[in-house]
Amino acid sequence: MISLFMTFSDPAGERRIRPDDLAAAAAMVGSIPDMTEGLLFTPMESSVDHPYKGDGAGPVFALQLRFADLFACEAAADAGGVLARVAAGTGLPSLAGLDVTHQMMLTRSFPVDDAAHAPGTVTPCSYLVHYPGPADDMNAWNLHYLEHHPSIMRTFPNVRQIEIYTRIDWVDRLPSNRVEHMQRNKLVFDSPQALAHALGSDVITRMRADFVKFPPFAGGNKHFPMLTRVVMPKP
Repeated sequence: MISLFMTFSDPAGERRIRPDDLAAAAAMVGSIPDMTEGLLFTPMESSVDHPYKGDGAGPVFALQLRFADLFACEAAADAGGVLARVAAGTGLPSLAGLDVTHQMMLTRSFPVDDAAHAPGTVTPCSYLVHYPGPADDMNAWNLHYLEHHPSIMRTFPNVRQIEIYTRIDWVDRLPSNRVEHMQRNKLVFDSPQALAHALGSDVITRMRADFVKFPPFAGGNKHFPMLTRVVMPKP
């Protein structure tokens, strides 16, 4: 499976997406041909405790669009398509003029003990992480990360989803800027409170112990908790 990530950022940290633009963006995303699922990410309505609050408030808005294969994803990223209009903020005034980036990546899913959200879950919370890179040896980096980190992530209390995304080559004609982060990953919880509880557990100590064993890399990493809305394709 292929994931296309698109991120709308405000360097000044002042902009917010309006509710009507969020609804309009959801409708646009739902109409993208051959998309299998769309995830819309928005910032927390209030601050949530997590170990990397120093990374900032995160993007104004972000998307993860799933496609069955690369060819479907590339077709959706052509000039003049729905996704190009979203990237340009067309009809979405609160997104116009932001710094917009995109990247296509291979999706790697890992098991969790219980993927079902708790009864009453309305807005899940995703913990979005990216490593800009580069690593000295990408094969060594991926081997270590994929073989060690997901099994530790799985022990977070009530984690509902673990995904890791690795680089691919792709083509597109989108108006946004391409980025080539060496890796992204995502953990999903029932709520911001569930995320804060999990990241406050002693599992984070094991995560940090593995972090110091990572093969050499540059660029650091960024962690952003985001409210998550699921959009399914229109029939």
